[in-house]
Amino acid sequence: MYRRAGLSRTITLVVALLLTAVSANAFAREFRVADTQSEDYPTVEALGYMVSLVAERSGGRHQMRVFHSRQLGEEKETLAQTRAGAIDLNRTNVALIGTMVPAVNVLAMPFLFRSIEHLQKVLDGPIGSEILGSFEPYGFVGLAFYDSGARSIYNSVRPVRSIADVKGLRIRVQQSEQMSAMIRSLGAEPVELPYGQVLTGLATRLIDGAENNWPSFVTTDHYKYAGYYTLTEHAMSPEVLVMSQKAWSSLSAEDQKIFREAAQRSSRFMREKWRDLEQRSRQQAEAAGVRIVTDFDRRPFEAAMAGIYAKAERDPAIAQLIERIRKVE
Repeated sequence: MYRRAGLSRTITLVVALLLTAVSANAFAREFRVADTQSEDYPTVEALGYMVSLVAERSGGRHQMRVFHSRQLGEEKETLAQTRAGAIDLNRTNVALIGTMVPAVNVLAMPFLFRSIEHLQKVLDGPIGSEILGSFEPYGFVGLAFYDSGARSIYNSVRPVRSIADVKGLRIRVQQSEQMSAMIRSLGAEPVELPYGQVLTGLATRLIDGAENNWPSFVTTDHYKYAGYYTLTEHAMSPEVLVMSQKAWSSLSAEDQKIFREAAQRSSRFMREKWRDLEQRSRQQAEAAGVRIVTDFDRRPFEAAMAGIYAKAERDPAIAQLIERIRKVE
């Protein structure tokens, strides 16, 4: 009798343990993460750091696999897949995702930020949190911002010291109407090309130049074909890490907290990596003989953006957001 009762309790305990194990593993999965940059780029390194944080905090239940170097496609393609739930997380520039999430376009407005420090105060404060929260109605969950430095104009034709020097140049821009409008306002011809096609465009003279930050200019070898880099610093649009709504809703509230906190910690990790790469990239361009133009007339460039601001500020909410950003000290 006692042996039979003991056996019964043992069986019950084993079954309970098996059910617990099954329950614990039922929510375990591997999350696919997309990034178009190379494996050693700061955003990809930051995602790798996030991978370790999520695995540690979830006790190994959740794993992340980072697909870098455009393995899952160009950003426009991976964003569509992320919204559909085929890709779980995606690192992208705000200018591109702004075609889907209107409020994000504000962060790509030309000459809006006075400095990188001004941008970081905005992103790290309540305005940044509000903008991340604005992704959800469009199929994404905003997790964190990554730095992307200041974007400047570079080309293979001539040094740009005035707005007259830009006129007629064929300049590659991101696949964003706002970025096309900016270049058009300067009198140049915008050419929307995926990031991975810019080097070929420069090498074949399909385009005269492009606009981007120091690391993107150097790590992609653009500097070998575009010998003039003007520090216009016309945009400081950051990168953003988003998660698909489908993947997010599959997580418990506790696991959602793990992912969000890991993303925010990876943002701080990335910021340190970025500063170092930015400095090294500029030094490499200088050593290669790239002519860096700092003495250009900035005021006409800013004045040329009046139409872009007038159009954006037709929306009272956008106008208010722009004003709040300008007032951040």
